[in-house]
Amino acid sequence: MRLKGKSALISGSARGIGRAFAEAYAREGATVAIADINLEAAEATAKAIGSAAYAVRLDVTDQSSIEAAVKAVEAKTGSLDILVNNAAIFDLAPIVEISRASYEKLFSVNVAGTLFMLQAAARSMIARGKGGRIINMASQAGRRGEPLVAVYCATKAAVISLTQSAGLDLIKHRINVNGIAPGVVDSDMWDEVDALFAKYENRPRGEKKRLVGEGVPYGRMGRPEDLAGMAVFLASDEAEYIVAQTYNVDGGQWMS
Repeated sequence: MRLKGKSALISGSARGIGRAFAEAYAREGATVAIADINLEAAEATAKAIGSAAYAVRLDVTDQSSIEAAVKAVEAKTGSLDILVNNAAIFDLAPIVEISRASYEKLFSVNVAGTLFMLQAAARSMIARGKGGRIINMASQAGRRGEPLVAVYCATKAAVISLTQSAGLDLIKHRINVNGIAPGVVDSDMWDEVDALFAKYENRPRGEKKRLVGEGVPYGRMGRPEDLAGMAVFLASDEAEYIVAQTYNVDGGQWMS
């Protein structure tokens, strides 16, 4: 019960990694807002988790939606103690085929969404005066470039940089900002990624996913639950002295 009595909001948590975090937080005693643009899916996930979870609609590209989600958490639990910035989207294309629309959409969700959710949560935490925890989901893609994934890689590099800057700025308020950089994770999102690689690398569906899984030193792709331990740790009192760091949880794919 390392998070007993804490109130958390996890963006994009109706499925995948976000849902795994929500389940782990609930087991550790937190009350969790399942915040997602798909309210129906969020409600189903909250129902499956039980009384410790509730659904909140959240569109991280809409400032009014961000502010409403934070206010909903405050109204429900009295405070926002933990934010996990998990909502993200993916796209890929060769450099000469990247569209401005794709670029703007990825940066709107992955970077601006992270920044302005972080900002709204920080304002709430500062007003309450008892600190808090903010965890940003980066990626191994933010550690280096990839030929077909320039924009997504750039967004996740930006998340790592934002984590550093926000961590240094907000620790004076006892708000710890840190990040998690997963490697390849077997989820609904990776099925979409595999389909895009199949298109641009002329591969059969499923082959890219199989190959990247075989390339992980641990011997398989990650699973959402493999990341949950780090998410719980960074949200807990055990991480009090950790500031502005991004941790690789990737089966040995990247060392830093």
